[in-house]
Amino acid sequence: MGTAARTPVDLADVDLYSQGIPHKVFAAVRATPGLCWNQIAGSDQAAAAPATPGVGTAQASAAPATPGNNTAPGDSNGFWAVTRHADVVEVSRDTTTYSSAVGHIQIYDIDEDALEARASMIDMDPPVHTRLRRLVSSAFTPRHVLEYQRMIRDRVRQCLDDITATGGGDWIATVAKPIPISVICDLMGVPEADHDYMIELSDYLVAGTSNEPLESDAYGNTTELRLLPFNSPAAHGINEYARELGEKRRRQPADDLITKLINAEVDGERLSDNEFTNFFRLMIFAGNETTRSAIGHLALLCHRFGEEFARLTDDRSLIESGAEEVIRYSSPILYFRRTVTCDAELSGTPLKEGDKVVMWYAAANFDETVFDDPHRFDISRPVPPANVAFGGGGAHFCLGAPLARLELAILLDEIAARNLTIEVVGEPEFVRSNFVNGIEHVEVRIQ
Repeated sequence: MGTAARTPVDLADVDLYSQGIPHKVFAAVRATPGLCWNQIAGSDQAAAAPATPGVGTAQASAAPATPGNNTAPGDSNGFWAVTRHADVVEVSRDTTTYSSAVGHIQIYDIDEDALEARASMIDMDPPVHTRLRRLVSSAFTPRHVLEYQRMIRDRVRQCLDDITATGGGDWIATVAKPIPISVICDLMGVPEADHDYMIELSDYLVAGTSNEPLESDAYGNTTELRLLPFNSPAAHGINEYARELGEKRRRQPADDLITKLINAEVDGERLSDNEFTNFFRLMIFAGNETTRSAIGHLALLCHRFGEEFARLTDDRSLIESGAEEVIRYSSPILYFRRTVTCDAELSGTPLKEGDKVVMWYAAANFDETVFDDPHRFDISRPVPPANVAFGGGGAHFCLGAPLARLELAILLDEIAARNLTIEVVGEPEFVRSNFVNGIEHVEVRIQ
């Protein structure tokens, strides 16, 4: 990698995201011809080659990486940073050259047996991925999602009632957390009494992308952490809950997604126990976390761009484009990784079999060649061009994207209907992660 352009800093450094997306860093990488090589700080080769003039050097650190912060011990190489919109789309849509099943979908490497134990739908390539996706895809089509409007609106109204009654409070705890987890739990068939428990477990999974792991035996876990998603015993807690609820639905079927998953057949086969629990965990995490992060950022955006949001009160036709702009601007998932399966070329850069390529959605969503004045928040920004917050298309395009869009649209509609003004009080606390662009706490004043 000695002749390759280098990223100005280590993009895997969790501290880089302590205040949100590092736009200046990503802009510099996008402006560099070809792909930039990111050497993981503290790895064996971190200073092996001089950086290209004007690009800078990767940050180096003598401290060993912490399991779970996406720079796992022994990960002595780096990755190609894919930051331009067109390149993210190309990688997303070519599952043959850029694999989700080979290696890992996060930056750090894990053992082969851990890959198998952790694997959910997003860790697989077609045709296996296609088989699993077909089991639940009908529940998330735009037509079916529209049937959930009343349930979502009821949830949104209750949360807004709660926070307006006190004139404000913690936007994350009162609005951003309960709305998406309640919606996905309602669809899955998780009882109302267990929703807070799902929030708790999901919170710890997010923390698992940082450097604050639980005790290894939390939630009764006896599994090696390396075999659990995010190296977190919270994954064990979710798996065990899924098994118990699955057994209950076998005895007492209901009109919910759990019952459908248990009984569904594709090509004459049903989900194995491991496939079922991994599927449940994916739905709880992915169906909750991305929307929660977007709703969290909504408070910051309302505060910063109040005049734009005020337009919604007079023109509700802007609700859909407004929701899309919130999604683009917040970019809830910062990246996903793929592994190159054969020698290839991307953006003029030669790639070797086994190379990691990391698609930085948070960078591609501000690509100046695609989005006009990308740092301007425009409630009426036209679509297309489409942002890549839910992926760049292809087999792995986010299954829950229509649901997330509907939740945000209804929330915006209810805010506009009440003519609410949201003011951020103090500094927000971001989730310490290079994977999730989440907010842990943000105090707001509601008028």
